[in-house]
This record gives sequence, C-alpha cells and structure tokens, in this order.
Amino acid sequence: MARVGIVGTTSWGTTLAILLARAGHQATLWARTEEDANRLQASRRNDRFLPGVDFPAAMAVTASVDEAFGHADMVLLAVPSATIARNAGLIAGTVPRQAIVISATKGIDEATGMRMSELAGNAMGRDDIGALSGPNLAPEIAEGKPATTTVAHVDEAVAATAQEILNSRVFRVYTSSDLVGVELGGALKNVITIGAGFIDGHGLGNNTKSAFVTRGLAEITRLGVAMGARAETFSGLSGMGDLVTSCYSGLSRNRFVGQELAKGRSAAEIVAGMDQVAEGVRTTYAAVKVADSLGVDMPIARVTRDVLAGEMDPQTAVEKLMSRAPVPEMGSPD
Repeated sequence: MARVGIVGTTSWGTTLAILLARAGHQATLWARTEEDANRLQASRRNDRFLPGVDFPAAMAVTASVDEAFGHADMVLLAVPSATIARNAGLIAGTVPRQAIVISATKGIDEATGMRMSELAGNAMGRDDIGALSGPNLAPEIAEGKPATTTVAHVDEAVAATAQEILNSRVFRVYTSSDLVGVELGGALKNVITIGAGFIDGHGLGNNTKSAFVTRGLAEITRLGVAMGARAETFSGLSGMGDLVTSCYSGLSRNRFVGQELAKGRSAAEIVAGMDQVAEGVRTTYAAVKVADSLGVDMPIARVTRDVLAGEMDPQTAVEKLMSRAPVPEMGSPD
C-alpha cells in the first residue's frame, strides 16, 4: 500500500484519488479550505464535478498540508494549468524529498513556454517531476470503465515505481522516458480538439474531421519534436490516443468550446459560462508563441488562436486552411 497525496479537488484529481483508494492505496485529496474539505468529507462525494460517484472508504479529504503530503510516497498534481505553480509552491516545504511527484495537468505556460512539470518543479525546487497523460476522461474512469494512460519520467526506475502504484485492473499504466513528448501530446491535442468541435458544430462532416485530426497530429508532432520530444511518442496514448478521445467525445470540454464557437458565441463568453477549465484555450496562445520562437509552422493552431481572439470568424478559418497551396503529404512543413 502506498500513501498518495493528490492536489486538486477537480474532476481529474478526485478521480485519481478514487482510483487509487479502490486499488487499496491510502489516498488523500487535499482541499484548499477547511470548508471544502468538510463538505467533501461529509457528503463523501464531489457532486460538483463527479455527481453520483461515492468516495471509497480508504479515501480521505483534508485541508491540512501535513496530513496530505507529510508522509506521502507519491504526490499527484491535478489542478488547472493557471494554478499549478501556486499550488506546488504551497506544498513544497511539506513533501518528502524521496516522494515521487507527478504532474497530471495538461498545458503550456504562455508567459514562459514551460511545460507543467517544469513550472511545478521550479515552484518546488525540484528537477525530478514526472507527468501522467493519456486518453483519460475523468467521468468514465470514476465510473469504473477500463482506461489506459502513460506515466513519464526521465528516470525509468521512478516511472516504473509510479506505474506500479497507479496500475490497476481497470487502469492500465504504461511508462515512457520521453517526458517532453508525453506532456506536449496531452497539452497540444487540446488545440486541435477545439477545431474538431467546430467541425462537428458546423456540420462539416466526417471527411473534414478526419482530415483535420490527422493533419493536426502532424502539426503538434512537428512542434513537439522542435521542443525536444520524440516523434514516435505522438503516435502513442499520450498523443494520438488522447487526441482521438478528445476530438470525438461529448465529455471533452475543449470540443465543447469548438461546438459553441460554431454557434457564433465568442470564446470569452463560452469560457465564462463553463464550470471547469478548457485548457486548450490558454494552450493555443502558448503554442503559437512557442512555435513562432522556434520557427515552426502551425497553420491550424494559428487560425485557432485568431478565432479565439476574435480576430477571425471560424468559417473564414476553415476557408483559409483549405485554400493553402497543395503540398506533399509526408515531410511537408504544413
């Protein structure tokens, strides 16, 4: 049995705590306030994000940093990208140095271009933070449906230990030493998912969507390689697997953003009305900024950024992508 502290009463953070407790581990979910902790402990559910899913007996909720992380074997960070550095800083002085720390947050920081493990690492004074990423829709996993994921760490032995803790009969965990690729696959796929949602919302058909998703994978792979990832990682669970799930699932928040854009709503209006974070909005801006700095052509990300910023309407974005000069499929920069 491992002692695991989870940062984030989000749908994903709560799901990870439930999953670990069901597997026999001592899982402690850290809430930011006593009020939140008391409410979750009293109801034994997170009805805001996972209605109808009961907490296992082995799962605890606390607002105490010491209780959650003071003796942890592993710590999981499952908070929005905008708050991961702040949350990591709050627990930094309590987490044992030997504890494995894994980021389960998907995103890229627009200001710095850093991945989430880098942001958290800076806040905690550590350079050994791993990542968890894959086709992982929290509600399905919380319901006990089978799923797979990838845990990545530069130290393969650490990845294997994390795998042993996280793996269960309904959650099959693979390992990877390509930390950069696993993180970027999970983050960048959200950019493509927004466009896929627009295609669905506008009724453009399966041919359009299949082409878009395929070319989108080529585009995010191109940026990933430029940022130090291995190309083959984007063909795996944290790349193509996560991309397909997000682009086709009705549970995807980023797909929802695209669908709502197709109705003529602004990105600001859509985001303001959401109870959970669609990471693809922030990541789109960050991806274009990083791509520009590296000289990587990302036409899909660029028009998506323009649409989100209100500088281009979605229909014009589609027309712009379709009117670009024909090129060979393989080896093409666009």
